[in-house]
Order: sequence, then C-alpha cells, then structure tokens
Amino acid sequence: MTPKKNLRQQLHHIIFDYDTIPAKAFDLVLIAAILLSVMVVMLDSVAAIHGAYGQALYGVEWFFTVLFTLEYIMRLYASESRKHYFFSFYGIIDLLAIMPTWFSIFVPGTQYLLVIRFFRVLRIFRLLKLVKFVKEAEFVKASIIASGRKIVFFLFFVLVTVSIIGSLMYLIEGEKNGFTSIPKGVYWAIVTITTVGYGDIYPQTVLGRTLAALLMIVGYSVIAVPTGIVSAEMAAMHEKLEAGRNHGESCCQRNARDPEARFCKICGRALE
Repeated sequence: MTPKKNLRQQLHHIIFDYDTIPAKAFDLVLIAAILLSVMVVMLDSVAAIHGAYGQALYGVEWFFTVLFTLEYIMRLYASESRKHYFFSFYGIIDLLAIMPTWFSIFVPGTQYLLVIRFFRVLRIFRLLKLVKFVKEAEFVKASIIASGRKIVFFLFFVLVTVSIIGSLMYLIEGEKNGFTSIPKGVYWAIVTITTVGYGDIYPQTVLGRTLAALLMIVGYSVIAVPTGIVSAEMAAMHEKLEAGRNHGESCCQRNARDPEARFCKICGRALE
C-alpha cells in the first residue's frame, strides 16, 4: 500500500466514520466550529455589534471559511467516490456553507447566507449513533404508510369542509367585513379549523360567528383524527411484531378469532 493511499484511507476513517475516537473528536470539533461560525454571522448582523466589532468578526468569519474550505477539500480527497460526495446532500450543503463568504468578495452582503451552515449540524446524528433507532424509524414509517389512504381521505374531507365554509363566510360576511374573496374565506377557514387563529380576519355578524364557533369545535377533531389513525396502525403493527416473536401455534391459540376465519389475524398463519 502506497503512503498516499494509506493517508487517504486514514482521512476517510476520520472524516466519514463515527465509531472511532478520532472520528468522534473530528465530528465534535466540526460541530463546535459550525455553531461558532453561525453565531459570528448572527452577531455581525446586529447593527450595534457590527459597528463595534465588525472588523474582528469579519476576520473570524474568514478564519472559519478557510477552515471549512480545507475540510471540504479533504472530504473530496478522502471520499471513495468524489462524484457521489459532490452531488450528495451533505456534499451540496458543505459547498453552500463556504460559497457565500467567497462570493462576498464580489457581491457584498452575501456572507449572511452562511446560516446555511446550520444544516451541517445534521452530522450530529452520526455522533449520537442514531443508527440503532433505524428499526423504530422503519416502524413509524410503515405505520404512516399503512395509514396513508385514511389520512388522504381525511385531508380531502377537510379540504371540502374549508372550501364550503369559506364560501359561506364570503356570502355571509362579504367584503365589508374583510372577506373580499372565496380564497380569503377558505384561508380563514383553514386558520380556524387548525386552531391557529391569527386574528387578521374574523366574522362580525351573528350568523358568521355562529358558523365560526361550529368550525372551531370541529377543529379539535381535525387535530385528533390523524393522530388516532396513525396510533391505531402503530398499535396493530406492534401486535404483529409481538406475535412474530412467538411461535405461530401460541399466537394462534391465545388470540380470539372468528369461526369462519382461515388465517390468524395477528401473524397471518393459516389456521387448521
């Protein structure tokens, strides 16, 4: 193995791995640098601080930009597939994180776009080893997918409801009370049924307020129904997973079933 190839592999383990002490130390230093650099950009956007410490903050920002530029070059050098890294999500974020300061040489003010660096903090998920939660993530994903048709139907019902209520409010309140169009009435209905209540537009007639009160009551169910749908699917999938840990016979014996059933409702095993 050539020294050049050995150096590249060592850099790859330090930069892209997360299960070694040098890799963890690298990620910790990187995350600290990201947070500090974003803090510098935020402080520099405050007029009073910029007036007093603008030059110093500008120098610190260039220090971080050069540091992240070197880190980006090392990632390109150490990656197994440079093209894959360059076009990957993190590769694009890494590039966007350093470009604003370099562009600020030609277009002043673009350095404030450096808040994009916050996205790089997503690397902390590697440090926290959230890989061990992949099964739980798949469980939640499967539950949401299983609930997809029910949720889509429910959202369609909500869309129809807010369209009808918004149109009625346009007829009842009219332009004099702020409901200048049906889309604006639908906007009010969405804000009301989701219990957000901005207050920028509201009914002023007795009939309009009565309709609004009914919509507010419906709004509570709007929040609860999707949660209930997903929760029910999660509970059903949890039962299946628990049944899968047991033998088929014990599962089929301990669960009640209809007399005409041909398959176990928990594990799907053919019944005798």
